[in-house]
Amino acid sequence: MLEDQWTMSDKPDEGDETSILVQTRPKTKRPPLYKVLLLNDDYTPMEFVVHVLERFFGMTHAQAFEIMLIVHKKGVAVVGVFSHEIAETKVGQVMDFARRHQHPLQCTMEREE
Repeated sequence: MLEDQWTMSDKPDEGDETSILVQTRPKTKRPPLYKVLLLNDDYTPMEFVVHVLERFFGMTHAQAFEIMLIVHKKGVAVVGVFSHEIAETKVGQVMDFARRHQHPLQCTMEREE
């Protein structure tokens, strides 16, 4: 018989309970998001701001025009919310584009709360 082949150390105790090891997964946090802000100035033409919003933020002309007016009236507007890397890239693209066209347009980012 099979049972005869077991030595005492190999034989499972019949009174032992089976224990199950449960591994819990650590909860993963979503990475923080960052708001990209466009700041008003007295020199950058409104048409240029609209063009920037269309080109770098994928807005329609109507959306871009509306955001441009908010920037103009309030001094600042959130133009998008992105991961850190994407926000950083967008800010760099806008700043480089404005500089190449000799406009003082400012674009910044801040962590969303």
